[in-house]
Amino acid sequence: MYISKVEIHSRLYPTCCCYPFNVPALRQTAELTFRRPVAFFVGENGSGKSTLLEAIARRCGIHLWDKPKRHLSHQNPYEAKLVDYVTVMMTETKTTADSGTVRGNGRVVGSLFRAETFRDLADFLDDVALCDPGRLEYHGGQLLNTLSHGQAILSYLSHRYRTQGLFLLDEPEAALSPVSQLRFLELLHRLESNGGVQFVIATHSPILLSYPGAQIFDFDTIPITEVAYEETSHYRIYKQFFTQY
Repeated sequence: MYISKVEIHSRLYPTCCCYPFNVPALRQTAELTFRRPVAFFVGENGSGKSTLLEAIARRCGIHLWDKPKRHLSHQNPYEAKLVDYVTVMMTETKTTADSGTVRGNGRVVGSLFRAETFRDLADFLDDVALCDPGRLEYHGGQLLNTLSHGQAILSYLSHRYRTQGLFLLDEPEAALSPVSQLRFLELLHRLESNGGVQFVIATHSPILLSYPGAQIFDFDTIPITEVAYEETSHYRIYKQFFTQY
């Protein structure tokens, strides 16, 4: 475990009218406590899952790979400011020579995966690999753009997480078939069994949410509440759909 608690200081927000400070779940939740190495953020679009995930990454000193936003409509001065009102409590563990992991000093080794920017990331990684073929081993041994979108994501995730660290994922299921989602669950299980990793995953997938023993934080409940798998709207909607149709 790398992080044990996230505190949200909503009383200090500079505004209540602009994103992300107008998101109900982020205005009325004081803290989240992490007890398991795999945790999920679940909720409707716009509920704050990805927003909090990004703030956690920034607070932990994890690099955010992203494209610049050039449209005038994206010029929100508050957009990346949630990190200033979030405190991440880290576990107190000494740095080890094997993993190179740093904990308890405000930075951890890890990464943030975003499904929405993966195509551009894959282009960048392939360009680097064409100049330095040895880089291919870090994401499956072949150029990512020679694979389908889903195959490329699964290949990247399977090889990126060979090291220890805190891994934050935003909707990794976006291009994964049900079979590939099950393979991703197998990957999670293997990595958790090996130890030294912690995953926080924002998802809409009832398949991923079924991961045994994971914590599930529901952003549709105000404040954000930890719920059982069967209590999620995703599970109930899919169960109702398959029962009725």
